[in-house]
Amino acid sequence: MNSFLDEIGKRQDSQGFIKVTDNPVSSLTSEQKAVLNRKGNTLFNEGNIEGARRIFTTTGYSDGLTRVGAVYEQKNRSLDALKQYVLARNKNKAEPLYERAAAVISALLQNI
Repeated sequence: MNSFLDEIGKRQDSQGFIKVTDNPVSSLTSEQKAVLNRKGNTLFNEGNIEGARRIFTTTGYSDGLTRVGAVYEQKNRSLDALKQYVLARNKNKAEPLYERAAAVISALLQNI
């Protein structure tokens, strides 16, 4: 829970919490999305998670976004993971992070 609190503190000062206005580019054709998703998968497999994330966000590739979120979660970047899960519309992965955030906020409110 401490790392979650630390991350929230950093985000309040720098980037805000979760911005979910990253929408896929609607003008991409299915073929273009497929090419980009293959490139994103290659980047992901090579360890270029940020490059893959940018592509998956552009195409709206939910499986890729979920895999990026899992990497973030393993690195204790819970808010970044949550953002990817929300963009991927993956409620099963997002719900536990919502619960952790709620527990942190509850703990903070009890100390006021």
